Amino acid sequence: MSRPDVPAADPFGADPLHAGMATRRAVLGDAHVDRARAATDPLDAPFQELITRGAWGTVWSRDTISRRERSMITVALLAALGHDEELAMHCRATARTGASRDDICEALLHVAVYAGVPAANRAIKIARSVFAELEESRNGSEGASRDD
Repeated sequence: MSRPDVPAADPFGADPLHAGMATRRAVLGDAHVDRARAATDPLDAPFQELITRGAWGTVWSRDTISRRERSMITVALLAALGHDEELAMHCRATARTGASRDDICEALLHVAVYAGVPAANRAIKIARSVFAELEESRNGSEGASRDD
């Protein structure tokens, strides 16, 4: 069943690499994806294609749940598994997925109950730091535009 708030994707007809790159850019931002692509070398080129096709071109491009919901699930899984760098990246991505700080708080409460308090505690520290960084960046850019 497709949802009106989620861009439709045709997992059987669309090229998952093309769909994946579009979704990856929409969620993580052009700057992040451009940096990742610029740093790609022969060792990780197959990996970059795999995640673009597999994660972004199939799972993240499905229209059955919203990007907000996928974002919450992803944050919870990364927190539970202790993947701190990926967790920080996906906390930054909430600015593009529509997941609010309250949504992330709820996801991390689930982590505390189902994966353990230490995992949630660590994840909350990471999320707090990322959100402070985003707020500082937002305030800095607003201040710069006001002074121009």
